[in-house]
Amino acid sequence: MDTHTNPSREQLMAYARRPDDLFTQAFAATVRNAVSQGRPPALQFGLSENQFNCLVERYFPGAGRELFVLADICDDSTPCPAFREDEIQDLAALLLEHRANDRDETHWLAHAIAMGCMGGNHLWQDMGLSGRQALSDLLRQNFTALHDQNTGNMKWKKFFYKQLCNRAEVNMCKAPSCQVCNDYKSCFGPETADAAAPVAAVSP
Repeated sequence: MDTHTNPSREQLMAYARRPDDLFTQAFAATVRNAVSQGRPPALQFGLSENQFNCLVERYFPGAGRELFVLADICDDSTPCPAFREDEIQDLAALLLEHRANDRDETHWLAHAIAMGCMGGNHLWQDMGLSGRQALSDLLRQNFTALHDQNTGNMKWKKFFYKQLCNRAEVNMCKAPSCQVCNDYKSCFGPETADAAAPVAAVSP
């Protein structure tokens, strides 16, 4: 079979063991995005090649062999897009510090969420989920302590970056509190498909 370097999410989901599973849906979108970036997808995920291959084989058996080549497809004529490796690793580390269990899937999910944060839409959209609630459920079940810290129901991508800024003692907010901030709606407003807005990434 011909190989593809940029399979669609639908092509990947055709190999899924459990298409209705939230982990499967999240991995499908982020694996697909990793493959499309022009670098080895394992590197894009922040995983070893063996870990990435295990993820794909467990959730999408056969897809790694038939849909894409796990190799660096960059060349001099096609520059690789900017790669925010430190940012991905910082976000994954934040999640893993709060993991509720030591399963492989939880480790992979932390990296999938971190990579999803590199997208320009709401995080749940870039992870291929049905809505914010699906993402919140994954976080509550697998990163419970971090989920529970978001007492104000801040948008998840904004919340993660705020945690990183707090750790680095970097205050990007001019207002003394969220309640009096002019940008309140951009941090706490609804996360519907037609209200997506890019989040300015800040590396601590």
